[in-house]
Amino acid sequence: MRTFIPLLAVLLAGCSLVPDYQRPDLPTATAWPEAAAVAGTAGKPAADLGWSSFFRDPVTQDLIALSLASNRDLRVAALTAQAAEASYRSTRSSLFPTLNATAGFERSRTPGDVSGSPTPQNLRQYSAGLGVASWELDFFGRLRAQAQQAHETWLQQKELARSEQITVVASIASGYSAWLADSEAHAIADETVAVQEKYLQLTRDKLAHGSGTALDVAQAETTLRSAEASRAQYARQVAQDMDSLVLLVGAPVPDTLSQRMVAAAARRALPPVPDVPAGLPADLLERRPDILAAEHVLEGANANIGAARAAFFPQVTLTASGGTAGEGLSRLFGAGQGAWLFEPSVSVPIFDAGRNQANLDLAKIEKRIEIATYEKTIQSAFRDVADALAARDTYRDQLAAQQALVAAETRYRDLADLRFRAGTDNFLNVLVSQNSLLQARLNLVSLQLAAQQNAVSLYKALGGGWQEHDSGA
Repeated sequence: MRTFIPLLAVLLAGCSLVPDYQRPDLPTATAWPEAAAVAGTAGKPAADLGWSSFFRDPVTQDLIALSLASNRDLRVAALTAQAAEASYRSTRSSLFPTLNATAGFERSRTPGDVSGSPTPQNLRQYSAGLGVASWELDFFGRLRAQAQQAHETWLQQKELARSEQITVVASIASGYSAWLADSEAHAIADETVAVQEKYLQLTRDKLAHGSGTALDVAQAETTLRSAEASRAQYARQVAQDMDSLVLLVGAPVPDTLSQRMVAAAARRALPPVPDVPAGLPADLLERRPDILAAEHVLEGANANIGAARAAFFPQVTLTASGGTAGEGLSRLFGAGQGAWLFEPSVSVPIFDAGRNQANLDLAKIEKRIEIATYEKTIQSAFRDVADALAARDTYRDQLAAQQALVAAETRYRDLADLRFRAGTDNFLNVLVSQNSLLQARLNLVSLQLAAQQNAVSLYKALGGGWQEHDSGA
C-alpha cells in the first residue's frame, strides 16, 4: 500500500482533460492588396529590424532611449508582466507537496483531584518532525490546467509589454516629427509675417506718394494680422508638442538634447526613415505582440476548459507527517519514540446544483469569445498594414504634386509682386498669391509629416520597434 499510491500518481501524471489546441485559420486574405504591396518587398522584416536601425536620426534615437528608461507606461507594463510571472510560479507550486518542519514543546500541570493521583502531575513533552499538509494528487490535471492558464497569462503580459514598447517608440518618433513639422510651419508663418510687414509699409508709402490706395493698405494689414494669428497658433502647437514629448519620455528633456532638437529644427527637414518589406499577412501571427498576446489568452481559455472538466472527477488529498516525541530532550530521538500520520482523503462530487456543468459551459463560451477576439485582432492588424501600404505610394505622388504646386505658387507670387511694384496691377493679386503660397507651403509640411508618420505606422503595424538592435547583431 505504501508504494501503490505514489505509483498510481506517477502513472496518472500524464492524464489531462485540456482540449488539444489548434490555432484558428487566418481570417484574412493570404496576401496584401495588389495595389498596396508594390514596394518594400525585400530586406529584413520589420520585427527583426531594431528601432535604432530604423530610426537613424541621432536625436530621435536619444529621445527613444530616454523614453525606454523613463516612460511610466513601460514601467507599469514591465511590472505587470513580473507580477504575472510571480502569480504563475505561485499557481504552479500547488503541483508539489508543501513540506513543513515542525518542532514543539508543551508543559502542563494537572491537579491531583483531576488526574486521580495523590499529587499534581507536571508533564513536559518535546516533539520534532516533518509534515505534508493537504497535498492534492493531480490525477485529472486540474492543477496542471490552472498552472497552464497562469503561464499563458504571464506570456500574454510579456507580449503586452513588448507591444507597449512598440507604441512608445512609435509615439516618440511621431511626436518628434510633429514637433519638427510644427516648428517648420511656425518658421513659415514667421517669414510670412516679415514679408507682410514689408508689404504693409510699401502700400503705406505708395499711398503717401499718391500711387496707392487706402484699400491696398487695408488689405495689406488684414493679411499681416492673419499671418500673425497663424504664427501664434503654430507657436502654441510647438509648445504643446514639446509637452507631449516630455510626457512620453517620462522625464525632462536634457538641455544638451533640447539644444540639438532646436538645431535640427533650424535645418528645416524631417529625418528620413527607410522602407520596410511587408512580407505576408501570416507573418503577423508570429511577429505582432498584440496578436501573440491574444493567442496566449485563447490558449489560457483552452486550459480553463480542462480545469472545468476535472471538477467532475474525484479530488484526492494527502496529509502525512512523521517525527518523534518524548518527555525530555534526551529521549526525543531515542528508540521507540517515532510517530507518524498518513491521512489520504477523497472528495467525490455528487450534487452541486449544476455548478460544475455551468462552469464548464462558461469555459467553453469564453474560449469561443477569445477565438473571436483573436480573429478580430488579426483583422485589425491586417487593416493597419494594408492602409499603411496603400498610403505609402500615394503619399509619394501627392508630395511630388504638392512640391510642384509650391513652386508654381512661388512663381505666381513673384510675378504678382513685380506687377504691383511696377504699378501695372493692384494689390489684390499680391494678396491672393501670398495667401495661396502660404497655404501651399503649410500643406506641404503637413503632407511631409503625414508621410513620415505613415512610415512609422507601417513599421509599428508590422511588429517593429521592440528590439534595440537587429536580431543576431
